[in-house]
Amino acid sequence: MSMSAVPLELDVQMFLGLLIAVVLGALVGYERERAGKPAGVRTHGMVSLGAALFAVVSIHGFGGTGDPGRVAAQIVTGIGFLGAGAILHQRSSVHGLTTAASLWVTAAIGLAVGVGMVLMSLATAVLVFLLLRFGPRPRLKDSDREAE
Repeated sequence: MSMSAVPLELDVQMFLGLLIAVVLGALVGYERERAGKPAGVRTHGMVSLGAALFAVVSIHGFGGTGDPGRVAAQIVTGIGFLGAGAILHQRSSVHGLTTAASLWVTAAIGLAVGVGMVLMSLATAVLVFLLLRFGPRPRLKDSDREAE
């Protein structure tokens, strides 16, 4: 198997895409961290970076063979497992759904950056940030307040 050299211009373009993915993921993570959630800047930044890198590798890493859509589908599957780990069921309530959803959308942001949809990724990150910052928060039940 021969290793084909990637032109420097493409390397720079891919690196800038990865950098954008980290920044957008970290933006979402900042809002989660500000709210005191365990998955914050680093986690969301890495999820977005990983998804972007998988996308870039699937497009440029195999000499044009294969189906990049399959890699995208596997990112969705993999992030589902990570999101499931963020969800906790305690007594009669469920915690972590918003964090799991933010990890899921952060992977989508990274994937979109990785395939070159930077403007769509930026718009999505801004919408997620605004939703997390200004969206309505669920009220705690009296039984949940007593448990805290």
